[in-house]
Amino acid sequence: MFDLKDVTFKSDGKHPKTLLDDITVSFPTGAFSAIVGHNGSGKSTLLKLLARKNKPASGDITLDRAALAGHGTRDFARKVAYLPQNPVVPPHLSVRELVAFGRYPWRGAFGRYRTEDHAMIDRAMEMTHVTEFSDRLVASLSGGERQRVWLAMLLAQDAPVLLLDEPTSALDVGHQRDILHLIATLKDEIGLTVIAVLHDIDMVGRFADHILALRGGRTCWQGDAQNFMRGDILRDIFQTEIDVIAVPGSTRFVSYVA
Repeated sequence: MFDLKDVTFKSDGKHPKTLLDDITVSFPTGAFSAIVGHNGSGKSTLLKLLARKNKPASGDITLDRAALAGHGTRDFARKVAYLPQNPVVPPHLSVRELVAFGRYPWRGAFGRYRTEDHAMIDRAMEMTHVTEFSDRLVASLSGGERQRVWLAMLLAQDAPVLLLDEPTSALDVGHQRDILHLIATLKDEIGLTVIAVLHDIDMVGRFADHILALRGGRTCWQGDAQNFMRGDILRDIFQTEIDVIAVPGSTRFVSYVA
């Protein structure tokens, strides 16, 4: 789906700083990929490259084996849906109105909503369990409820790829689990490819299929969740004393700071 080869990104200005250097990775189709690493390691910068919010200084990024920059705007929006960190909630927008924004790449002449658009909006709201909030203002919802509404908007966009920048930011641990479980379930049910920036190590180990770890703007590790949840791997990625313990009666591990 997304392939990057020798990708570098630099900041603007008279003295540009290299924020990403020599990134080579293939994000697997139909998988939940997590991008992890310490603060400032380049996670969000990389996701913005995939979302075409940033342009690489060098290297190649392809989507479906075609140059990322070569996709038309509407074509790209029909393939990739992006949720940034802390999206701004318009104060007077209802849940259904926000979800409907996801249909912008598909609407008919003069931006009219067609029968199929309304059907996709209904479907997206049902899949994310926000139908009961349809007429409420988005700003009136709790953090967990609001995050499900943003996901509904992405699903209404009907793109096969979701790019999520810290989708569980500012949520308590229970809502983090619920949101990531919902994302993982939707990934399996409707065949999505998910690429998300995540911070919580244990949530990554529980829900991610494929993991890319960054340190100082460079790739320091790639692999699956089973191999990620090891003390030596986590210590190397995060450069701190972390270890893991097995969860009794389960194949999962949880991390702790030693």
